[in-house]
Parts: sequence; structure tokens; C-alpha cells
Amino acid sequence: MADVLSRRCVIMRLAEFSFEKFQEAIRQSAGAVVVILPQNMSTMPQDVIQQFMEIEPELLATETIVPVYFALEDDELLSIHDQTKAASVSQGTASAAEVLIHTATANGFQMVTSGAQSKAISDWAVTSLEGRLTGLGGEDLPTIAIVAHYDSFGVAPWLSYGADSNGSGVAALLELARLFSRLYTYKRTHAAYNILFFVSGGGKFNYQGTKRWLEDNLDHTDSSLLQDNVAFVLCLDTMGNNNDLYLHVSKPPKEATPQHAFLRDLEMVTSSQYKEVKFSMVHKKINLAEDMLAWEHERFGIRRLPAFTMSHLESHKSSLRTTVMDVRSQIDIQKLSRNTRIIAEALARVIYNLTEKGAPSDLQIFTEQMQLQEDQLSSVLDWLTTQPRAAQLVDKDSSLIATMEYYMSRYLKDVKRHHVKADKRDPEFVFYDQLKQTMNAYRVKPAIFDLLLALCIAAYLAVTYFVAQVSPGVSHCEEVSLRDQGCVAVRHWSSHQQTRFFASHNIQVR
Repeated sequence: MADVLSRRCVIMRLAEFSFEKFQEAIRQSAGAVVVILPQNMSTMPQDVIQQFMEIEPELLATETIVPVYFALEDDELLSIHDQTKAASVSQGTASAAEVLIHTATANGFQMVTSGAQSKAISDWAVTSLEGRLTGLGGEDLPTIAIVAHYDSFGVAPWLSYGADSNGSGVAALLELARLFSRLYTYKRTHAAYNILFFVSGGGKFNYQGTKRWLEDNLDHTDSSLLQDNVAFVLCLDTMGNNNDLYLHVSKPPKEATPQHAFLRDLEMVTSSQYKEVKFSMVHKKINLAEDMLAWEHERFGIRRLPAFTMSHLESHKSSLRTTVMDVRSQIDIQKLSRNTRIIAEALARVIYNLTEKGAPSDLQIFTEQMQLQEDQLSSVLDWLTTQPRAAQLVDKDSSLIATMEYYMSRYLKDVKRHHVKADKRDPEFVFYDQLKQTMNAYRVKPAIFDLLLALCIAAYLAVTYFVAQVSPGVSHCEEVSLRDQGCVAVRHWSSHQQTRFFASHNIQVR
């Protein structure tokens, strides 16, 4: 990186990026900072990815007037990077004369972005989806809610694919909906529990979709499955890796309650059927003084509904939840399938009261024709990670919402949308446009090259003018010389040929 960065665009590849270099660019008032990300994150060393994930929160928290751009590498962009890097290195090791010559003759690049200044988007709607499986045996049945937010987050919204957080949670929820819909199809396996499935929007913005959904169901309606007899709410977040599983709770469940039964059955299933999995409960009280809630289940806890979050992350502060490094290659589909199966088996044991009935701990419900379909789970995850899902990119008419709604409608009843708009007087969130811009690079010469070119042109004009002033005297000399040569030629002709000429013409010479 050059020593002087003022009015210069700093281009760095991911492996070269550091927060210290970023701060130096800001301190010297660089024109812009461009960070080049690889097309395939799996090719990067894990320590480089981890380092950048730790830097991202600091980048988001730093206020600066220097624009920061993130771009995926290609041949043209890498060529620009290599040329500018070579120029910077040569300037640092050359002599003063070489630097002067290089400064005058080297090629440079002018980076130009198109697009107007970002402005706030008014009336943006965050969309959530709800569907249900109605239990058998009466109206006053206990309800289990399964919740996962679908949006992603990162330092660059257009590059935020959220594979693990929370594409894995949504994929697991949709697979659970498929499995239990088959059980609820037959009268013999139709349980006496309502199961509510909720795919929430605005999860990365303090779970705004869940907040409004709760208000609509608990405050503004007389008929809701959430108003009475809620057994528990299970939130799914980051389920696609590791051999650790954590059940995050705001209040430890009491004995003889459905939530305690679910905790017990989770421990039983993991210990007897999946010995490689380390399962434990993490207790963290809700801190209302914080601007952001830690987990989605805390939204339900505030409304006094029993809830918890399942995740392979031990802490909500993990950088994996808010990073552009969270891509499909980071997901282990076999571990995601295993974790989904663990949840399905534990839920089935609670719904059908299998433990109290003396069912063995190694009993598996979802086998043979009822088994989990890993290929379908993988396909859903592939589809979710083919597009960025930042909340400010997913509007109510997006194909993502329509496709999820169609998928849920195949297995669930009463699928409907819920829309959330920010309060105009006191908005809980504000989204801006111009999140994606095109940057053009033009090959240019340095400013001193124009000065040297002007001096050369001036010197050329001066020489031409001097030649034009001296040229008349030179022409006169040439003319005199030619005239003298002509006289000599005439005299030479007269001396040798005049007698013959006159004789032939009968001219008498006196």
C-alpha cells in the first residue's frame, strides 16, 4: 500500500486486508477502499476467513465518510490490483530519479462509480410467513410453535447469503413441516397438538417480524393459537455445522412442563442415538437495556411465552451470525440433516408422549418411508443460498417470498403473509437504496505527464518557429549558386560548340 493515500483508491484482496490498513486509509482521507473477495470462499485459508469475520463488526461500527466497496474478483479486477500493487512496490524501492521517471510515464487507473447518493426508502415492508398443522381432538389443544428467520446480514448486503445463519434454520423448519405433515395426514398418527410454523422477516433487525407477529396475535385478535395453552416455542438458528448443540433459554424450564419434557427428550435422543453430539443448555437472562436482543426466543420471553433457541453456537456474539463469509461451502449437509433429525425425534417424543409410555430411548420414529430426505434438505439450502437475503433486498413481491409460500402451502394449512412497516414517526429500522453500484476503471496517465507533454509541445513549436525565421537566407544562397552554375554551363557550351553552330547556320562571326 502506498505511503500517501489522499485522493487515492485503495484496492486490497481479502488476504491483504486488515483493520489497521483500513484505519490508515481513513486517516489519510483515501478516495475509497475496495476489498476484493474471492468467488469461491472455500479456496481461502480458514484463518483468513476467521480474521475477516472478526473485523466485520468493527467495520460496521466505524463511522467514516470514505466509501467502502466489496467486489467479487474477476480477471479484469485482479489485473488492476496487480498493476497498482507493482507500481506501489517499485516506487518504494527505486531511486529518486527512477521515481520521477516512473511518476511521469506510469499508467494509472481512475475509478468512477455511477449512481445517486443513497436515500432512505419509505414504506418498505418486511414480510413473514405463517402456516399450521391442526391437532386432532378438540379446539383447546396445546400449541408448539417452530420459528426461524430467513434474512441474512453482513457488511455488504448484496454479498450476504447467510447459509448457516439462517438458511440452515429455514431449511430445517421446512423439512420439519414436511415430516410432521405426513404424520398428521393419517388418523392413527394425528397428534393432539397444534404445530405452528413461522418464517420471520427482519430477524437481523432485532426480530421485527416476530415482534409484529406477536402483537397481531396477542393484542389485536380474538382468535389465535398463541393466546392460550402454548406448550413452547422452538426457534432454529445456525444449525448447519459442528458436533455441538445448545439449547439457549431465558428461564430454565420447570419440571412437569412440555418445555422440560422437550429438554429431557433432546438429551435422551442425543445420548442414545448420536453419541458424537455434545448437547447442553445455555441459560442467559433477557437484557432489556441492550438495543439488540440476543436470540429470537427472547421476543417470546418478553411476552411471557415459554421459548428457546436451538443452535450449534454457544454464544449469540459469534461473528458467524453477521458475516458475508457465511456461504454454502461452510455448511456440512450431513450435520444439518443429523441436527434436524434430532429435533424431529425429540418433538415426536413430546407430541406422542412416548417417554412416559415407556418407549425405549433408541426408538426412531422417522425411518424408512418417513425418514428425513437429505437430498431435499440440501436442495432447499442450495436454493436459499443462491441469492442474497438481506432484509433490505427482500420485498413483499420477491421470488424468495413467493417460493417459500408455495413450499409451505404444500404441507401446511392456512398459509398467510404478515407485513411489517416501520413507524414513520419513530421508525424501528430504516433501509437505504443504492446498495449496489457499478465501478468503472479508466486507464489514465498521471497529471505530471500532461505537464511534460505540454513542455514537449512548446519546445517543438519553438524549434519550428526558429527554422521558419532562418529559412529565407538559405533559399537565396541556393538560388545564387544555381545561377552561377548556369552561367558556367553557357560559357562551356559557347567555347566548344559555337563554331559548329554558326557554321551550320551560315552565320559569319566577326
